[in-house]
Amino acid sequence: MKQIPYATQWIEEDDILAVANALRSSNLTQGSLVEEFEKSIAQYCGAKYAVAVNSGTSALHIACLAAGISAKDEVITSANTFVASANCVLYCGGKPVFADIEAKTALVDPIDIKRKISNKTKAIIPVHFAGQPADMEEICKIAKENNLTIIEDAAHAIGAKYRSQNGRDWVKVGSCFHSDMTILSFHAIKHITTGEGGMVLTNDHDLYEKLVFYRSHGITRNIKYMKEAEGIWYYEMHDLGFNYRLTDMQCALGISQLKKLDKFIARRKEIAKMYDEAFSNMERIDFIKEKEGFDSSRHLYVVLVENRKNVFNWLKAETNVGVNVHYIPVYLHPYYRRLGYERGLCPTAEEYYSRAISIPMFPKLTNDEIEYVIEKIKKWLQA
Repeated sequence: MKQIPYATQWIEEDDILAVANALRSSNLTQGSLVEEFEKSIAQYCGAKYAVAVNSGTSALHIACLAAGISAKDEVITSANTFVASANCVLYCGGKPVFADIEAKTALVDPIDIKRKISNKTKAIIPVHFAGQPADMEEICKIAKENNLTIIEDAAHAIGAKYRSQNGRDWVKVGSCFHSDMTILSFHAIKHITTGEGGMVLTNDHDLYEKLVFYRSHGITRNIKYMKEAEGIWYYEMHDLGFNYRLTDMQCALGISQLKKLDKFIARRKEIAKMYDEAFSNMERIDFIKEKEGFDSSRHLYVVLVENRKNVFNWLKAETNVGVNVHYIPVYLHPYYRRLGYERGLCPTAEEYYSRAISIPMFPKLTNDEIEYVIEKIKKWLQA
């Protein structure tokens, strides 16, 4: 059996052709394909506005800037996430505050979010982990009670949805129904890819205009914002923005990939079902659960084992099964420890981290490869 990565992209000839056509066009960047990609993603997710950027991290950064995060502000996010979910707060001079997770789902715990709110709290960045949405209705309720901005980190969760409290209506991640903004990632191993890339979605026009400013140097050519228009060549810088633009070549790939997203997600669900059935009655192994009323887009498949280090090392050294760990609690990284964060801050996240292994999960995974992964994990557990 060849090496099986824990994740990889699925690029086909039509994707390559779309990029080739973009390369043959007159605009490699700042052309019409960027707007087309933005409109396509906004329509898919059910949001009014979308702003494409060059990474999910950039999306988080400009979302925090648009929300007005600055020095002395605190922003609550999950301890179980990639560092970008907290770094974006530091970029703005604010302080990340880490909430613990639910043991069964590894999702941020609304009860701990509420516990961590102070008079300095300005926003919440809930993280939709492994494709499953956080409890956005409860988090939205908490935010409204405390006048807080919500920025959903949906880097793992395009295509996911959850039932509203009436039990009938489905809310799609990215619609911003329970948030002010939602960020997406199009990194190579995400559901769809532009190589590197990201997006911010919102239904608020004022936030949208701020996001557009921050994406491109804080510059505008819109006459309604100008102090003095000297001619049609004229532009003005109004904010300290960044060069976070996404190219037309990347957007061409994104547009092509988006057409396959539902197919990709359906296959991810098939794979997850095979894993669930294989591991559900086995001792010495568990896996994070999908909550009733939540429809995960299955970005990761995480198993929980004892002696994680030994299992991980054996799979890496003795099999062709690629594995990873998602995630080291952010505050345990050396940089955050130097800022004063200490072990024990989020006990459930630390316990989860000590047992978690992400096993292969991507649409190109064949049934034979899935059976091989299951066989090797069972072999370890039965040893």
